[in-house]
Amino acid sequence: MYEGAVQNLIDELGRLPGVGPKSAQRIAFHILNADAADMARLANAISTVKTSVSFCEECGNVSETKLCTICRDERRDPSVLCVVEESKDVVAIERTRSFTGRYHVLGGAINPLAGVGPEQLRIRELVSRLADERIQEIILAMDPNLEGEATATYLSRMLVPLGVRLSRLASGLPVGGDLEYADEITLGRALEGRRVISEGTAVAHTAAEDFERVNREEEQEREQAAQVQAQEAKQSRRRWNSSMFDDLDSEDSAGARREAPAAEGVQGTVDEQLIEQVLQEAEEFGDKESGEEVSPADSANTETTAEATPDLGEDSGKDAPASTASEPAEAPVAEQAENAPEVFRTPDYEEKIRSIQNAPLRTPKPDVPPLPGVTYVNPWT
Repeated sequence: MYEGAVQNLIDELGRLPGVGPKSAQRIAFHILNADAADMARLANAISTVKTSVSFCEECGNVSETKLCTICRDERRDPSVLCVVEESKDVVAIERTRSFTGRYHVLGGAINPLAGVGPEQLRIRELVSRLADERIQEIILAMDPNLEGEATATYLSRMLVPLGVRLSRLASGLPVGGDLEYADEITLGRALEGRRVISEGTAVAHTAAEDFERVNREEEQEREQAAQVQAQEAKQSRRRWNSSMFDDLDSEDSAGARREAPAAEGVQGTVDEQLIEQVLQEAEEFGDKESGEEVSPADSANTETTAEATPDLGEDSGKDAPASTASEPAEAPVAEQAENAPEVFRTPDYEEKIRSIQNAPLRTPKPDVPPLPGVTYVNPWT
């Protein structure tokens, strides 16, 4: 502890930023031992700074006039505005010789612990400068710390609705630094903000292959969809009976066609293929005759007529001509068609067959919809 003026000088020097008690003591004794003329120049410089230097009325940078040298320079680009915290940041950016726009100094950063809020910063002046239509982009050059992040977030939320382009300085690794000494946030931002040197031919080749592969997959999907639709359309050509809507075109295990039994008083389905086969055999049999003409009355009484007569249900059985066949008429139609000899049909019988073929199904229209999940063809519509 010193007495008098020396201790007062040490205390005042200790209030300077970055100057601790030891540094303040060392500076105070340097002033005591230095030449009086040198210290007089130092004191004059301090008093001149406080009396003649002020801040620029437009950007807030230090200046001895109303406008700083940067704002007075007409060669500067007025469409880009860089927002910084302090005037020393302007000097740091100017040393890079990479920025040719204008600046706006906020005068600090938002720090609630220190009592610095948005009201203490030159944010209102920044919004007023945006009335100039020449400004197209704003660069936020805040310090990469907690206070700088808070200030940048506050400004971005305020300026984004105004429609002006907003950008932020990238964060990365310093030149000459080592990766092992970089913190996680800096290294992560360096990866996010990496620059692409060359896309490379492999990327373009891979993109072309992906495009072709997608086209092939889409074509295969279209073909599969067309096949599924064709199968559904083929399966949808079904009919139902009056009660259970069963498929009448189903096949049994042996592959033979299985006809659904018709209800009493209701016509069942007609095997048109079998009828056509019988008629064709009858025509061939008639062509093979040696010229002897068989009368319709005589052919109606032969046994061969009864053997080749198919069972067409109750309706067809009632209207069929009488027969004196020795074998039972209830024999299966398929076996009769295979084993029976070729015979000549009477005109009445052929007329009856044609009437059966041309007659519509007399199945009553169902009042309930078909089974869910199966598509049918409604014969009444």
